[in-house]
Amino acid sequence: MPGILSVSSIVLPHWCTTSSGRRVVRMAAAHTPIAGVSFEAVTIKPPSHPTYDLKGIIKLALAEDAGNRWDVTCMATIPFDMEVEAHFLAKEDGIIAGIALSEMVFQEVDPSLKVEWSRKDGDYVRKGLQFGKVYGRAHSIVVAERIALNFMQRMSGIATLTKAMADAAQPAYILETRKTAPGLRLVDKWAVLIGGGRNHRLGLFDMVLIKDNHISIAGGISNALRSVDQYLERENLQMEVEVETRTHEEVKEVLQYASQTKTSLTRIMLDNMVVPLPNGDVDVSMLKEAVELINRKFETEVSHDFIM
Repeated sequence: MPGILSVSSIVLPHWCTTSSGRRVVRMAAAHTPIAGVSFEAVTIKPPSHPTYDLKGIIKLALAEDAGNRWDVTCMATIPFDMEVEAHFLAKEDGIIAGIALSEMVFQEVDPSLKVEWSRKDGDYVRKGLQFGKVYGRAHSIVVAERIALNFMQRMSGIATLTKAMADAAQPAYILETRKTAPGLRLVDKWAVLIGGGRNHRLGLFDMVLIKDNHISIAGGISNALRSVDQYLERENLQMEVEVETRTHEEVKEVLQYASQTKTSLTRIMLDNMVVPLPNGDVDVSMLKEAVELINRKFETEVSHDFIM
């Protein structure tokens, strides 16, 4: 998903001297979002995942950047004990996201860095707004800033697009998918929450989603649903169950199965039932009829593969 809020790297303007006589340089960083108190105090917390390690992702990103020599340009050009103050400016209008994660980046690189923010994740910002600053060792800030900016730019783009779609979809709500960048799933799904969307399943473990491949292998929708119900009962598991349907006939088969059998089914997905027209409009008659068939017996989810 493209980033909506753009950022640029830190630039080095004028010198100044603090009252303590230490040599300090003021730095202006054009950037998007960040606001960071303690991680526990975050307004919109990341989704809960049993194995995902946010701190590990940060360490991996830093190690990828530093390699086996750290920042050779920084070590060559900036005095080791120099302290600087970097300011963060929004470069475009949009939703800030990644504030809490960026704070984790700065703390991972150097716990002595001081960060202050005037905005929080989910806030709307205008181009040109200065919404935060970080103060401390120049070496540490320069190493941390690009990783922090990369996370924030990506998350802010996702959050901004999500906000626009979520507002347009009301009273329905927007869900995301598992089609995320490998290794960044929790980051992407966190950004969706910040933008006002909702999380679908986090992975293969927390929800049953019966898709066309499962249906084909099982020998039909009824067989697939029956197998799932038997499995959940046998394993003593309780979780949401969703089934994908592509035609009215499949919807009717699901409803017939549910009327005759005790089932764990909670939601019916209506897949690709919105038909694009040559003039750019869409035909929703198939979708409307499917919703009428279900008649609130189950939650309904609309999915469509759009070509962007």
